[in-house]
Amino acid sequence: MNSETDRVARVREAVGAVTDPELRRSLADLDMLREVSEGADGGVRVAVALTIVGCPASDRIERDVRHAAERIVGDAPVEVVLGVMSPEEREALTTRLRGGRRRGNPFTPESLTRVIAVTSGKGGVGKSTLTANLAVALADRGRRVGVVDADVHGFSIPALLGLVDADGASVRPTRIDDLIVPPVAFDVKVVSIGMFLPEGAARSAVAWRGPMLHRTIQQFLTEVYFGDLDVLLIDMPPGTGDIAISIGQLLPHADVLVVTTPQAAASEVAARSGLVARQTGQSVLGVVENMTAMTLPDGTTFDLFGSGGGDRIARELSTDAETVEVIARVPLSRALRSGGDEGEPVVRRAPDDAASLAIQQVADRILLSGRPLSGRPLPVTPH
Repeated sequence: MNSETDRVARVREAVGAVTDPELRRSLADLDMLREVSEGADGGVRVAVALTIVGCPASDRIERDVRHAAERIVGDAPVEVVLGVMSPEEREALTTRLRGGRRRGNPFTPESLTRVIAVTSGKGGVGKSTLTANLAVALADRGRRVGVVDADVHGFSIPALLGLVDADGASVRPTRIDDLIVPPVAFDVKVVSIGMFLPEGAARSAVAWRGPMLHRTIQQFLTEVYFGDLDVLLIDMPPGTGDIAISIGQLLPHADVLVVTTPQAAASEVAARSGLVARQTGQSVLGVVENMTAMTLPDGTTFDLFGSGGGDRIARELSTDAETVEVIARVPLSRALRSGGDEGEPVVRRAPDDAASLAIQQVADRILLSGRPLSGRPLPVTPH
């Protein structure tokens, strides 16, 4: 093999290892690398086929390909040519991404992905904030995590994870034919109805009834390409309505995490979400008591919402066959609130905050009780 051919081979290997930022797989694995050849000017020419016209990741892919080639050829010129896959190539790609399966729900009882529905009896208890931060905490521990924002009428996950623009419009997924590639924030793959609203409708209401709600959740599970996940979190709407029933039917093997605040007004209704989940075959992972007493600078505590709500739910949900525990108490926290407002989860922004530590405790509990894609118990990563 002469030196020029060897250089082309090394460039091909380096460029092939570049990762598509949306699909999270290498260009070589995705068959996106078309050609690597010697240029007439002593440089190299690299041709890459993007998945779709107007691919939102095209600039990053071009930049990463150029940098990978330049690491091999040094100061020699690098020409990067971007093309687009043919319809047949896209069909082959989507089939391969689905593992050769027909379109359907990949999160079956046989799947090694842990599915956890985060639920509550009423709104305003911090369920979505907990979901977003818990997802990031799990991702920070090296797990592959996805979030389905099933709170169709009150979606807030995109904003909590910084996936909105200055006007409040959500970042949109990429479509590859009938496959939806979800945006990624803080290493978490996210899908929400807010990402599909028409332009200018970011602040409008979603006024849908049961059949539309069921179809939306079904599409999120069957058409969104999450890839291999360790954990899928479902941010549930409050209460025990249509979506709770649909999730129970589509994911009867899911675990349920019940969120409440300490006062009786919240805890008395929160238990109902756990009871309905059990009726569909789901099990209760535990209770998280949110907005508990915070410690003030002088060392005193501020107990705004009282106490005991989480313990009350745990007792009500416990049976002879299953003991339910309060697995964390998340105190009132200014950092938790401001992080949510600004789209930067507190577990990443202020990891030593008391609320952050409590949420990380939930993440560790999940890791100790779950399983990875390999089927072995998930070790807790030191942090």
